[in-house]
Amino acid sequence: MDRGKRPDRSLTAPNNKMYLDLKDIIREHSLSFLPAKSLFKFNAVCRDWKLQISSPFFAHNQSLYCRSTSGFFIHSLDGSPSLIPIDPSFCGVPDPFLKFLPEPVDLRSSSNGLLCCQGRAEDKAYYICNPVTQQWKKLPKSNVNHGPDPAIVLIFEPSLLNFVAEYKIICAFPSTDFGDAVEFDIYSSKANSWEVAGEIHFFGARATRMPKSGLHVNGIVYWMTTSGSILAFDLTKERSQLLQNYDFRGILGDYSGKLCKMNVCGNSISLSILDNVHTNTMQMGSQTKMWAVKQKVVLDSKIVGNAAGDYTALHVDSNMLVVRSLGKAFLYDFKSRATKCIPGEFHNSRCLPYVNSLVSL
Repeated sequence: MDRGKRPDRSLTAPNNKMYLDLKDIIREHSLSFLPAKSLFKFNAVCRDWKLQISSPFFAHNQSLYCRSTSGFFIHSLDGSPSLIPIDPSFCGVPDPFLKFLPEPVDLRSSSNGLLCCQGRAEDKAYYICNPVTQQWKKLPKSNVNHGPDPAIVLIFEPSLLNFVAEYKIICAFPSTDFGDAVEFDIYSSKANSWEVAGEIHFFGARATRMPKSGLHVNGIVYWMTTSGSILAFDLTKERSQLLQNYDFRGILGDYSGKLCKMNVCGNSISLSILDNVHTNTMQMGSQTKMWAVKQKVVLDSKIVGNAAGDYTALHVDSNMLVVRSLGKAFLYDFKSRATKCIPGEFHNSRCLPYVNSLVSL
Protein backbone atom coordinates (compact mmCIF):
# COMPACT_ATOMS: atom_id res chain seq x y z
CA MET A 1 0.00 0.00 0.00
CA ASP A 2 1.31 3.43 -0.92
CA ARG A 3 1.11 5.34 2.36
CA GLY A 4 2.42 8.51 0.79
CA LYS A 5 -0.44 8.90 -1.66
CA ARG A 6 -3.08 11.33 -0.55
CA PRO A 7 -6.73 10.30 -0.81
CA ASP A 8 -8.69 11.80 -3.68
CA ARG A 9 -10.57 14.73 -2.13
CA SER A 10 -13.19 14.63 -4.91
CA LEU A 11 -14.39 11.30 -3.52
CA THR A 12 -14.44 12.28 0.13
CA ALA A 13 -15.67 15.84 0.03
CA PRO A 14 -18.67 16.04 2.32
CA ASN A 15 -20.60 18.19 -0.17
CA ASN A 16 -20.22 15.68 -3.02
CA LYS A 17 -23.56 14.44 -4.47
CA MET A 18 -22.53 10.86 -3.66
CA TYR A 19 -22.65 11.61 0.05
CA LEU A 20 -25.88 13.51 0.23
CA ASP A 21 -28.25 12.28 2.90
CA LEU A 22 -31.36 10.53 1.68
CA LYS A 23 -33.54 13.45 2.77
CA ASP A 24 -31.44 15.80 0.64
CA ILE A 25 -31.74 13.54 -2.40
CA ILE A 26 -35.51 13.41 -1.98
CA ARG A 27 -35.66 17.17 -1.47
CA GLU A 28 -33.68 17.97 -4.60
CA HIS A 29 -34.98 15.33 -6.99
CA SER A 30 -38.40 14.08 -5.88
CA LEU A 31 -40.43 16.77 -4.15
CA SER A 32 -41.26 18.66 -7.35
CA PHE A 33 -43.21 15.66 -8.65
CA LEU A 34 -45.58 15.53 -5.67
CA PRO A 35 -49.05 17.14 -5.42
CA ALA A 36 -49.47 20.22 -3.25
CA LYS A 37 -51.26 18.46 -0.39
CA SER A 38 -48.32 16.10 0.16
CA LEU A 39 -45.90 19.02 0.03
CA PHE A 40 -47.78 20.89 2.76
CA LYS A 41 -47.33 17.85 5.01
CA PHE A 42 -43.61 17.73 4.26
CA ASN A 43 -43.22 21.32 5.47
CA ALA A 44 -42.93 19.82 8.96
CA VAL A 45 -40.02 17.50 8.12
CA CYS A 46 -37.34 20.11 8.71
CA ARG A 47 -36.51 23.77 8.19
CA ASP A 48 -34.60 23.13 4.94
CA TRP A 49 -37.57 21.35 3.37
CA LYS A 50 -39.95 24.12 4.44
CA LEU A 51 -37.71 26.79 2.90
CA GLN A 52 -37.41 24.83 -0.34
CA ILE A 53 -41.14 24.14 -0.70
CA SER A 54 -42.07 27.77 0.01
CA SER A 55 -39.70 29.24 -2.58
CA PRO A 56 -41.13 30.65 -5.87
CA PHE A 57 -38.58 28.66 -7.87
CA PHE A 58 -39.82 25.41 -6.33
CA ALA A 59 -43.46 26.30 -7.06
CA HIS A 60 -42.46 26.90 -10.68
CA ASN A 61 -40.74 23.52 -10.95
CA GLN A 62 -43.63 21.72 -9.26
CA SER A 63 -46.07 23.16 -11.80
CA LEU A 64 -43.82 21.75 -14.55
CA TYR A 65 -43.49 18.22 -13.22
CA CYS A 66 -46.76 17.57 -11.35
CA ARG A 67 -49.21 17.31 -14.25
CA SER A 68 -51.37 14.27 -13.44
CA THR A 69 -55.09 14.66 -12.79
CA SER A 70 -55.63 14.39 -9.03
CA GLY A 71 -59.33 15.18 -8.76
CA PHE A 72 -62.40 16.76 -10.34
CA PHE A 73 -64.25 19.99 -9.69
CA ILE A 74 -68.00 19.63 -10.05
CA HIS A 75 -71.14 21.58 -9.23
CA SER A 76 -72.85 20.07 -6.20
CA LEU A 77 -76.65 19.80 -5.92
CA ASP A 78 -76.94 23.30 -4.44
CA GLY A 79 -74.99 24.71 -7.40
CA SER A 80 -71.79 25.50 -5.52
CA PRO A 81 -68.39 24.25 -6.77
CA SER A 82 -66.90 21.26 -5.02
CA LEU A 83 -63.75 19.15 -5.36
CA ILE A 84 -63.84 15.35 -5.47
CA PRO A 85 -60.27 13.96 -5.20
CA ILE A 86 -59.35 10.68 -6.84
CA ASP A 87 -57.41 9.80 -3.69
CA PRO A 88 -58.40 11.95 -0.68
CA SER A 89 -55.02 11.36 1.00
CA PHE A 90 -53.04 12.90 -1.88
CA CYS A 91 -55.19 15.74 -3.17
CA GLY A 92 -56.81 18.62 -1.41
CA VAL A 93 -57.33 22.36 -1.28
CA PRO A 94 -58.02 24.63 1.73
CA ASP A 95 -61.38 25.78 0.34
CA PRO A 96 -62.88 23.31 -2.18
CA PHE A 97 -66.03 25.47 -2.44
CA LEU A 98 -64.00 28.47 -3.73
CA LYS A 99 -65.47 30.82 -1.13
CA PHE A 100 -62.24 32.81 -1.17
CA LEU A 101 -63.44 34.38 -4.43
CA PRO A 102 -65.31 37.72 -4.05
CA GLU A 103 -68.65 36.29 -5.26
CA PRO A 104 -70.39 32.98 -5.97
CA VAL A 105 -69.17 31.52 -9.26
CA ASP A 106 -69.87 28.91 -11.90
CA LEU A 107 -67.07 26.65 -13.09
CA ARG A 108 -66.14 27.15 -16.73
CA SER A 109 -62.77 25.51 -17.48
CA SER A 110 -59.55 24.17 -15.93
CA SER A 111 -55.96 23.72 -17.04
CA ASN A 112 -52.92 22.37 -15.16
CA GLY A 113 -53.91 23.63 -11.71
CA LEU A 114 -55.75 26.83 -12.69
CA LEU A 115 -59.52 27.29 -12.79
CA CYS A 116 -61.57 29.70 -14.88
CA CYS A 117 -64.80 30.68 -13.13
CA GLN A 118 -67.56 33.13 -13.95
CA GLY A 119 -69.30 35.28 -11.37
CA ARG A 120 -73.06 35.17 -11.00
CA ALA A 121 -73.46 38.93 -10.58
CA GLU A 122 -74.82 41.08 -13.37
CA ASP A 123 -71.44 41.78 -15.02
CA LYS A 124 -70.66 38.02 -15.30
CA ALA A 125 -66.97 38.63 -14.59
CA TYR A 126 -64.37 35.93 -15.25
CA TYR A 127 -61.91 34.89 -12.53
CA ILE A 128 -58.70 32.87 -12.81
CA CYS A 129 -57.65 31.21 -9.57
CA ASN A 130 -55.46 28.56 -8.00
CA PRO A 131 -57.52 26.74 -5.32
CA VAL A 132 -54.36 25.61 -3.48
CA THR A 133 -52.79 29.03 -2.95
CA GLN A 134 -56.16 30.87 -3.11
CA GLN A 135 -54.61 33.41 -5.46
CA TRP A 136 -57.09 34.87 -7.94
CA LYS A 137 -57.38 37.50 -10.64
CA LYS A 138 -60.43 39.22 -12.09
CA LEU A 139 -60.20 39.56 -15.85
CA PRO A 140 -61.12 42.70 -17.78
CA LYS A 141 -64.52 42.66 -19.44
CA SER A 142 -64.69 41.61 -23.07
CA ASN A 143 -66.15 43.91 -25.70
CA VAL A 144 -68.42 41.16 -27.06
CA ASN A 145 -71.28 39.18 -25.56
CA HIS A 146 -70.29 35.57 -24.83
CA GLY A 147 -73.86 34.50 -24.18
CA PRO A 148 -75.51 32.98 -21.08
CA ASP A 149 -73.53 29.73 -21.31
CA PRO A 150 -70.10 30.67 -22.74
CA ALA A 151 -68.02 28.07 -24.57
CA ILE A 152 -64.86 28.87 -22.58
CA VAL A 153 -61.55 27.02 -22.75
CA LEU A 154 -58.66 27.92 -20.43
CA ILE A 155 -55.17 27.17 -21.79
CA PHE A 156 -52.21 27.08 -19.40
CA GLU A 157 -49.09 25.19 -20.42
CA PRO A 158 -46.29 25.50 -17.81
CA SER A 159 -42.99 26.46 -19.43
CA LEU A 160 -39.45 26.07 -18.11
CA LEU A 161 -38.56 29.62 -19.20
CA ASN A 162 -41.71 31.41 -17.98
CA PHE A 163 -41.60 31.95 -14.22
CA VAL A 164 -44.80 34.01 -14.43
CA ALA A 165 -47.81 31.93 -15.42
CA GLU A 166 -48.96 32.88 -18.91
CA TYR A 167 -52.34 31.62 -20.04
CA LYS A 168 -55.05 32.21 -22.61
CA ILE A 169 -58.81 31.91 -22.67
CA ILE A 170 -60.74 31.35 -25.85
CA CYS A 171 -64.50 31.65 -26.21
CA ALA A 172 -66.48 30.52 -29.27
CA PHE A 173 -69.41 32.93 -29.15
CA PRO A 174 -72.47 33.39 -31.42
CA SER A 175 -71.81 35.95 -34.11
CA THR A 176 -73.99 39.06 -33.92
CA ASP A 177 -73.40 39.91 -37.59
CA PHE A 178 -74.01 36.51 -39.17
CA GLY A 179 -76.68 33.98 -38.28
CA ASP A 180 -75.70 30.35 -37.64
CA ALA A 181 -72.03 31.34 -37.18
CA VAL A 182 -69.54 31.64 -34.33
CA GLU A 183 -66.57 33.92 -33.76
CA PHE A 184 -63.60 33.51 -31.42
CA ASP A 185 -62.72 35.87 -28.59
CA ILE A 186 -59.23 35.36 -27.13
CA TYR A 187 -57.86 36.65 -23.82
CA SER A 188 -54.09 36.81 -23.26
CA SER A 189 -52.69 37.17 -19.74
CA LYS A 190 -49.53 38.65 -21.24
CA ALA A 191 -51.48 41.54 -22.80
CA ASN A 192 -54.26 41.44 -20.17
CA SER A 193 -56.85 42.06 -22.88
CA TRP A 194 -59.41 40.38 -25.13
CA GLU A 195 -59.21 40.35 -28.92
CA VAL A 196 -61.65 38.90 -31.43
CA ALA A 197 -59.96 36.73 -34.07
CA GLY A 198 -60.62 37.42 -37.73
CA GLU A 199 -62.03 33.94 -38.30
CA ILE A 200 -65.79 33.32 -38.57
CA HIS A 201 -67.12 29.77 -38.74
CA PHE A 202 -70.48 29.14 -40.44
CA PHE A 203 -72.33 26.10 -39.14
CA GLY A 204 -75.58 25.97 -41.04
CA ALA A 205 -79.07 25.88 -39.61
CA ARG A 206 -78.85 22.54 -37.78
CA ALA A 207 -75.64 22.82 -35.78
CA THR A 208 -73.89 24.87 -33.14
CA ARG A 209 -71.10 24.36 -30.62
CA MET A 210 -71.75 22.67 -27.27
CA PRO A 211 -70.48 25.12 -24.62
CA LYS A 212 -69.27 22.69 -21.95
CA SER A 213 -67.33 20.42 -24.31
CA GLY A 214 -64.26 22.61 -25.00
CA LEU A 215 -60.78 21.11 -24.90
CA HIS A 216 -57.26 22.25 -25.81
CA VAL A 217 -54.79 19.79 -27.35
CA ASN A 218 -51.40 20.77 -28.73
CA GLY A 219 -52.27 24.27 -29.94
CA ILE A 220 -55.78 23.50 -31.18
CA VAL A 221 -59.07 24.03 -29.35
CA TYR A 222 -61.95 21.63 -29.98
CA TRP A 223 -65.67 21.77 -29.22
CA MET A 224 -68.31 19.13 -29.84
CA THR A 225 -71.29 20.27 -31.90
CA THR A 226 -74.96 19.36 -31.92
CA SER A 227 -74.66 17.88 -35.43
CA GLY A 228 -72.23 15.17 -34.35
CA SER A 229 -69.09 16.87 -35.64
CA ILE A 230 -66.15 18.61 -33.94
CA LEU A 231 -65.30 22.29 -34.31
CA ALA A 232 -61.50 22.83 -34.34
CA PHE A 233 -59.76 26.20 -33.98
CA ASP A 234 -56.00 26.55 -34.55
CA LEU A 235 -54.67 29.17 -32.11
CA THR A 236 -51.53 29.90 -34.16
CA LYS A 237 -53.14 30.22 -37.59
CA GLU A 238 -56.49 31.47 -36.21
CA ARG A 239 -58.32 29.17 -38.62
CA SER A 240 -61.22 26.83 -37.96
CA GLN A 241 -62.51 23.63 -39.53
CA LEU A 242 -65.19 21.03 -38.91
CA LEU A 243 -64.19 17.42 -38.25
CA GLN A 244 -66.82 14.82 -39.05
CA ASN A 245 -67.42 11.28 -37.78
CA TYR A 246 -67.99 11.85 -34.08
CA ASP A 247 -69.92 9.44 -31.86
CA PHE A 248 -72.41 11.32 -29.68
CA ARG A 249 -72.08 8.83 -26.85
CA GLY A 250 -68.57 9.95 -25.94
CA ILE A 251 -66.36 12.83 -24.92
CA LEU A 252 -63.08 14.32 -26.11
CA GLY A 253 -59.72 14.10 -24.35
CA ASP A 254 -55.97 14.60 -24.64
CA TYR A 255 -54.04 11.37 -25.08
CA SER A 256 -50.27 12.05 -25.16
CA GLY A 257 -50.71 15.27 -27.11
CA LYS A 258 -53.29 13.91 -29.55
CA LEU A 259 -57.04 14.42 -29.64
CA CYS A 260 -58.88 11.31 -28.51
CA LYS A 261 -62.50 10.35 -28.01
CA MET A 262 -64.02 7.91 -25.56
CA ASN A 263 -67.13 6.23 -26.87
CA VAL A 264 -69.56 4.55 -24.47
CA CYS A 265 -72.35 2.19 -25.47
CA GLY A 266 -73.77 0.05 -22.69
CA ASN A 267 -70.90 -1.98 -21.23
CA SER A 268 -68.68 -1.21 -24.21
CA ILE A 269 -66.03 1.53 -23.81
CA SER A 270 -63.57 2.30 -26.60
CA LEU A 271 -60.77 4.82 -26.93
CA SER A 272 -59.88 6.22 -30.37
CA ILE A 273 -57.10 8.61 -31.41
CA LEU A 274 -57.43 11.27 -34.12
CA ASP A 275 -55.19 9.80 -36.82
CA ASN A 276 -55.90 11.83 -39.98
CA VAL A 277 -57.87 15.06 -40.21
CA HIS A 278 -57.65 15.08 -44.01
CA THR A 279 -59.80 12.03 -44.76
CA ASN A 280 -62.29 14.24 -46.61
CA THR A 281 -59.58 14.98 -49.21
CA MET A 282 -58.45 11.35 -49.72
CA GLN A 283 -59.16 9.48 -52.94
CA MET A 284 -62.32 7.42 -53.17
CA GLY A 285 -61.72 3.88 -51.95
CA SER A 286 -58.93 4.90 -49.59
CA GLN A 287 -58.76 2.77 -46.43
CA THR A 288 -57.44 5.69 -44.37
CA LYS A 289 -59.72 6.57 -41.48
CA MET A 290 -59.95 9.70 -39.38
CA TRP A 291 -59.94 7.80 -36.07
CA ALA A 292 -57.74 4.87 -35.02
CA VAL A 293 -59.03 2.62 -32.25
CA LYS A 294 -56.45 2.62 -29.44
CA GLN A 295 -58.05 0.11 -27.12
CA LYS A 296 -61.31 -1.27 -25.81
CA VAL A 297 -62.00 -1.32 -22.09
CA VAL A 298 -64.15 -3.52 -19.87
CA LEU A 299 -64.52 -2.38 -16.27
CA ASP A 300 -64.10 -4.87 -13.42
CA SER A 301 -67.58 -6.18 -12.65
CA LYS A 302 -66.58 -6.84 -9.02
CA ILE A 303 -65.92 -3.11 -8.52
CA VAL A 304 -68.76 -1.74 -10.65
CA GLY A 305 -71.44 -4.16 -9.41
CA ASN A 306 -75.02 -3.13 -10.18
CA ALA A 307 -73.81 0.08 -11.81
CA ALA A 308 -72.46 -1.84 -14.82
CA GLY A 309 -73.81 -0.67 -18.16
CA ASP A 310 -75.37 2.54 -19.34
CA TYR A 311 -72.22 4.50 -18.49
CA THR A 312 -71.86 8.23 -19.08
CA ALA A 313 -68.39 9.40 -20.13
CA LEU A 314 -66.85 11.96 -17.76
CA HIS A 315 -63.12 12.23 -18.53
CA VAL A 316 -60.29 10.64 -20.49
CA ASP A 317 -56.56 11.37 -20.75
CA SER A 318 -53.27 9.51 -21.21
CA ASN A 319 -53.50 7.84 -17.81
CA MET A 320 -57.16 7.12 -17.15
CA LEU A 321 -60.78 7.20 -18.18
CA VAL A 322 -63.69 8.00 -15.88
CA VAL A 323 -67.34 7.11 -16.35
CA ARG A 324 -70.48 7.66 -14.27
CA SER A 325 -73.35 5.34 -13.50
CA LEU A 326 -76.07 5.50 -10.84
CA GLY A 327 -74.46 8.58 -9.27
CA LYS A 328 -71.09 6.86 -8.85
CA ALA A 329 -67.88 7.46 -10.78
CA PHE A 330 -65.50 4.69 -11.81
CA LEU A 331 -61.89 5.15 -12.90
CA TYR A 332 -59.96 2.81 -15.18
CA ASP A 333 -56.16 3.07 -15.07
CA PHE A 334 -54.64 2.38 -18.50
CA LYS A 335 -51.27 1.29 -17.09
CA SER A 336 -52.40 -1.05 -14.29
CA ARG A 337 -55.71 -1.95 -16.01
CA ALA A 338 -57.34 -1.61 -12.60
CA THR A 339 -60.84 -0.31 -11.92
CA LYS A 340 -61.65 1.75 -8.82
CA CYS A 341 -64.63 3.65 -7.49
CA ILE A 342 -63.99 7.34 -6.83
CA PRO A 343 -65.44 8.39 -3.44
CA GLY A 344 -68.10 11.08 -3.81
CA GLU A 345 -71.34 11.68 -5.67
CA PHE A 346 -71.33 12.72 -9.32
CA HIS A 347 -74.80 14.11 -10.02
CA ASN A 348 -74.16 15.30 -13.56
CA SER A 349 -71.84 14.60 -16.47
CA ARG A 350 -69.92 17.89 -16.22
CA CYS A 351 -66.65 17.78 -14.30
CA LEU A 352 -63.36 19.64 -14.65
CA PRO A 353 -60.08 17.74 -14.26
CA TYR A 354 -57.87 19.28 -11.58
CA VAL A 355 -54.11 19.16 -11.00
CA ASN A 356 -52.95 19.82 -7.40
CA SER A 357 -50.39 22.45 -8.42
CA LEU A 358 -48.56 25.31 -6.67
CA VAL A 359 -48.53 27.47 -9.80
CA SER A 360 -48.45 31.15 -8.87
CA LEU A 361 -50.57 33.85 -10.52
